[in-house]
Amino acid sequence: FEVKRGGIIIMTLSAFLLSSITARTRFVASFSSHSVSSFSSVGRSQLRVWSGVASLYRQQNKLFMSTLSEEQIQSIEQQIQSKGDEIRELKASGVDKQALAPHISELLALKAQLAPPPTEKPKAESKKSNNKTQNEKQNSNKKKQESEMSDSELRMVRLQKVKLMREANVEPYAYSYDPTHTSQDLQTLYEGKLDGGEEDEEADVKVAGRIMAKRVFGKLAFFTLQDETGNIQLHLEKKRLGDSFKNIKAWVDSGDILGVRGTIRRTDKGELSVYAKEWTMLTKSAAPLPDKWHGLTDITKRYRSRHLDLIVNPAVRDTFRKRAVITSTLRRTLDALGFLEIETPVLNSQPGGAEAKPFETYHNTMDMDLTLRIATELHLKRMIVGGFHRVYEIGRIFRNEGISTRHNPEFTSIELYQAYADYHDMMELTENLVVEMCDAVSETRQLPYGEHIVSVEKPWRRVTMTDIVKEYIPDFDFESLDTNDPDALVQAKAAATAAGVPKVDELTSVGYVLNACFEELCEPNLIQPTFVIDYPVDVSPLAKPHRSKPGYTERFELFATGRELANSFSELTDPVDQRERFEAQAAKKAAGDEEACDVDEEFLQALEQGMPPTGGLGIGIDRLVMLLTNSPSIRDVIAFPLLKPDGV
Repeated sequence: FEVKRGGIIIMTLSAFLLSSITARTRFVASFSSHSVSSFSSVGRSQLRVWSGVASLYRQQNKLFMSTLSEEQIQSIEQQIQSKGDEIRELKASGVDKQALAPHISELLALKAQLAPPPTEKPKAESKKSNNKTQNEKQNSNKKKQESEMSDSELRMVRLQKVKLMREANVEPYAYSYDPTHTSQDLQTLYEGKLDGGEEDEEADVKVAGRIMAKRVFGKLAFFTLQDETGNIQLHLEKKRLGDSFKNIKAWVDSGDILGVRGTIRRTDKGELSVYAKEWTMLTKSAAPLPDKWHGLTDITKRYRSRHLDLIVNPAVRDTFRKRAVITSTLRRTLDALGFLEIETPVLNSQPGGAEAKPFETYHNTMDMDLTLRIATELHLKRMIVGGFHRVYEIGRIFRNEGISTRHNPEFTSIELYQAYADYHDMMELTENLVVEMCDAVSETRQLPYGEHIVSVEKPWRRVTMTDIVKEYIPDFDFESLDTNDPDALVQAKAAATAAGVPKVDELTSVGYVLNACFEELCEPNLIQPTFVIDYPVDVSPLAKPHRSKPGYTERFELFATGRELANSFSELTDPVDQRERFEAQAAKKAAGDEEACDVDEEFLQALEQGMPPTGGLGIGIDRLVMLLTNSPSIRDVIAFPLLKPDGV
């Protein structure tokens, strides 16, 4: 008999029974697709014929399923029947094709479990290129089908594979695996070894990682496996893997984590590969990977889904690997110099050690208002008072301020204090620390950063704040002003306004005007490492007065790439002077300055006990990592930067 509906001609039953096993397989695949797509226009009698054909096919198929028990076969057949009934009901209710797609995919995945392996026939040489073209077309069609699915539909298909694996007594989420080599180990070990097509038959290696790409060509497949160190190709063949080859084709998707054991072979094209003898599903990925070129280009999505960013962007993994090396190098260098790492409180009864707006919180049991620390300075200085000569802390700092490419509300800094040292010693130490960290992650001290080349070779430029401002306002000299003269502030404001510095009318001292001129005119242009020294006392409440310049302090800030990287003082040790500066800050706070600090009586009590001459240094780890990794934004070097909720 012959059934015709909508231009679709279904093969006759006699032709089916007389065809080869390979032809029967193609027929049923065709039948499966037509039975769904044409259901609404096919009568019940024709459907009964189709069901009979499928039943006969399943009976024949059992001859080829020695790897499945009779119970497993019956279970899969029942699932196929149930899923087919569900699809028919959905079609009858008018569900569209897009909604049906995941159900169809589940049905096809179930039927794939009962499909016999293709009959191995010798192929004429003249047909090889044609067969290759057919395989490529099949792979292309499969990719196209998956690309048209939504993420939720792909997730359903993958979870169905999890179910099928468990029904086949295969655990899709392994407990452990013991790889013998990383991909980089193998690339190094076999560099310059093995010609194309040659195999190291004595090798016995095990690798583990995520499958990033799949290429399947009938009885041959190549997967790209990615581990922490890089990529290695997996060479998979049916003749070597046996029955498990059909499972790896049916069950494994890009994004899955596999363990593979085998020998080492270099393909005819020269690609080093693990020539698989066995494979193990370690973790079945329920979610698809983003498209390599188009799926993860939105910068906010990259930050929000950092795990995906790390998977698909090797450069991002390299940045965070370098960050880890930078901080460990910093610790080792300081430890070797005799510094002790100290941990200080994150919760403070009052903020101090910097001018910044704090985050506020509350302790229920103690009934106390608290703030998150804005600096570690005051507690570390109390350790110096207590008798330690060299202390440091690398830790998180929290400031309730704006967000930009160089600012994040929580960031990592190091603060260190050295007894019997001053800011000159701190400049030398800063140079040495940065160079050590640079050498740990870079082969050169000439660092590319955006359109610039930044040299960290020592020594670095040293320039006073008054001198560098004079370079931009050559007709005015702040250092010549008498800060006790009321006209000095008027003159300073006039010079700053003429130079284009905004909002100078709001400033209350010559020191504030000088600092505003520096930040507006000079700071953005400091690309090469530069120590700007001798700050006004007005903007340096914790620094020791300059020993020869009234109105200034022994303080420096390190600048590079147009931003501040480090801050340092000859620390103030006079408790009376310190109290006066605290009280001036408290007055500013009372007047509405949210960044000003209060009087810290506990720190003053420690200072009255006596603190030796001390040099202090703070370095922003995030900004330093930006420089050493050529990262344009602070969010690029913080693994999980603070973001607004998605959609807000």
